[in-house]
Amino acid sequence: MKNASSPGFWRRALALLYETILLLAVWFIASFLFHLIFQDTTAGYFRPLFQFYLLCVGGAYFIWFWTHGGRTLAMQTWKLRLISADGLKINTRQAITRYLFASLGIGLMGFGLWWAFFDREHQFLHDRLAGTRIIKCDAN
Repeated sequence: MKNASSPGFWRRALALLYETILLLAVWFIASFLFHLIFQDTTAGYFRPLFQFYLLCVGGAYFIWFWTHGGRTLAMQTWKLRLISADGLKINTRQAITRYLFASLGIGLMGFGLWWAFFDREHQFLHDRLAGTRIIKCDAN
């Protein structure tokens, strides 16, 4: 898989858009459960706890899919796969690192995504930092 090709910009952009829609659905269900448990939304601790909870839910979603086949639902649809830089399956540490750096890079006005325009292999910054890369794949 080391010789696998990188997906183009539009494939990545559309997969990212689809991924956002799926993540919003996951967050919607998770939010409903959270609000059932913590019904007092006026408490001072509510907002930071809720945001941290959603960050963890998103992390669980991505990390589980990335370490169990290297593909989220959106990545399966757009025939993309996440692998380590050496072409092997990614480990849990790489998945956590990628998620945390991606969250930080997206939170900083998308800097981690814009990085791909200047990277020699058009990889995202969080892929560079985590030792991972996204490839095109034809098999399901």
